[in-house]
Amino acid sequence: MQCCGMKRIASIFAAVLMLALAISSCAKQPSSPNSENTAEPTQSAAFTAAPTECAQPTDSAQPTDTTETSEVPTDKSCVLVLYFSATGNTKLLAERIARLADADIAGIVPAQPYTAEDLNYHDRSTRASAEQNDSSARPAIAEDISLDGYSVVFLGYPVWWGQAPRILNTFVESHDFSGITIIPFCTSGSSDIGSSDDALAALTGSGSWLQGRRFAMSISDDELLSWIGDSLE
Repeated sequence: MQCCGMKRIASIFAAVLMLALAISSCAKQPSSPNSENTAEPTQSAAFTAAPTECAQPTDSAQPTDTTETSEVPTDKSCVLVLYFSATGNTKLLAERIARLADADIAGIVPAQPYTAEDLNYHDRSTRASAEQNDSSARPAIAEDISLDGYSVVFLGYPVWWGQAPRILNTFVESHDFSGITIIPFCTSGSSDIGSSDDALAALTGSGSWLQGRRFAMSISDDELLSWIGDSLE
């Protein structure tokens, strides 16, 4: 009886052992790829394969040409703000116009800079006074400025004794403005632009000259922007 009991216990133990091995074997089998709980393996960015060839842009991604509908030129290279400034006021105004118009900017620099004494309006013997009293005066320019590639030029200067400084005569006489629209603007203590823009236009004999305008330094950006837009229509 004891022997039979021992055999029975051994048999039960063997059955339990076989069941345990079967369970362990099932746990090691991979789960079905169709299982809802199975997720696709993700790849770390550090091990990403070499980038594939970039896709070509579709037609909808191509830049569109808005030239026909744009009121202001989008290519800044066609617009130049050109100025002469002896005290800095016209330079400040020109910089604002260039920023608002998204235009290039260049300054007409005299070969011999003007000093404070040269600009003493109360002394008729000063350099500026002598030049303005001499219609043939042509002060030299330090470095020439090319107008190639520009279709619009904003031309700025101070008003001296009712006219543009004679260095403007030097510049306009030495350049061909054919195919260019010139938009004069000026600064002054009180004088308007007067006939200074017409006088410059007569010296060139080329280009399309628009009516110039004087601006006070207190003019707002909104007013300047409105003028720029009207000028470029």
